[in-house]
Amino acid sequence: MAALQQSLDELLNLDGALASAVVDAKSGMLLGQAGCGVDLELAAAGNTEVVRAKLKTMKSLALNDVIEDILITLGRQYHIIRPMAKHEGVFMYYVLDKVKANLALARRKLQEVEGQMAI
Repeated sequence: MAALQQSLDELLNLDGALASAVVDAKSGMLLGQAGCGVDLELAAAGNTEVVRAKLKTMKSLALNDVIEDILITLGRQYHIIRPMAKHEGVFMYYVLDKVKANLALARRKLQEVEGQMAI
């Protein structure tokens, strides 16, 4: 198992990676962060609302499923929100430069790092 900060730093090794974080979805507070270019405290709080809204919608639709990840595509960036399977109420947040990053590789890297991360 890799330490939280080591895992977040590892995510930044991917081409186009700008920032990474782990967030407590119950409070919206950062548990760890790495990188720059985004106000991660503000992003953590805002994306907590995104996760809550999606879970509420899934419940309303009676979808018996889980969120694997949520992709937000901006003009210049990708933002990936990935609830952690092993840690209910915690999600990973990953910010990528759209021009430099490979989205498929980024999603795979996020999944790999999640599996090795200790919180």
